[in-house]
Amino acid sequence: MYQMKCKSEAIERSCRRLSCVHPEVCENLNADHGPLLDLMSRVRREPGVKKVFLASGVRYDLAEKSPAFIEALARHHTGGQLSVAPEHSKKEVLDKMKKPGIESYERFARQFSCASEEAGKNQYLVPYFISGHPGSTLEDMVDLALWLKKSDMRPRQVQEFIPTPMSMAACMYYTGVDPLTRQPVQTVKDPADKRLQKALLFYWDPAHHDEVREALVKAGRRDLIGSGPRCLVPPASGKGSLPIHMRRMAGAPVPKRPGPARSGPPKGARRPS
Repeated sequence: MYQMKCKSEAIERSCRRLSCVHPEVCENLNADHGPLLDLMSRVRREPGVKKVFLASGVRYDLAEKSPAFIEALARHHTGGQLSVAPEHSKKEVLDKMKKPGIESYERFARQFSCASEEAGKNQYLVPYFISGHPGSTLEDMVDLALWLKKSDMRPRQVQEFIPTPMSMAACMYYTGVDPLTRQPVQTVKDPADKRLQKALLFYWDPAHHDEVREALVKAGRRDLIGSGPRCLVPPASGKGSLPIHMRRMAGAPVPKRPGPARSGPPKGARRPS
């Protein structure tokens, strides 16, 4: 948001909006990327500077409004991967974060992919997601897992929500109330519930399949356990379950098979005289 500001000082003085970019980008915000593009160009021409990479911090709801910025970002300022933070897929949860809808991320991802292809580069977005944020229910996390699967994503950049001082999210976490609307907000504080929410982000990892199955049962979504195309995880046993060697390779717990029945007295037992 380099040098982006309100188009009018008079409007800015009387404005009562808490954010220039939420719930949508304000029409009075000068979202011109020209100054940033000029800065990026001048840095590239600086003697002794070979590469300048932007690894993260891109506000994609603003970036998608400037194809020129995305083109320069992909061609000159991405070192193979670019970290972005869609964080969730559900609008209700994203509203609590004051973040744009997931559709904005999807548009930016398509634009970045096309710009990278035109630049002749094989580059990727590294999306970041969070579990347990105030307002995020177990059902919301199931929906996020389904969106991830539909988008063919297997995220590793994930985090369990940690309340930080002086943040609105921390206020919601400790009070259970949205300070702006005064409406109740569901918060996850039980460690077991936090574990289940985070496990759903790893629906693709056999090491987490037991926890994902537990979460789906608790959310009333047994229909997502199976071998069908919409299912998130295979059953624990029987038809469609993972072979034992695949579970071992993933570090997932493997149930022990019962040994053969023993005849005679147990080992170490004394025979009656």
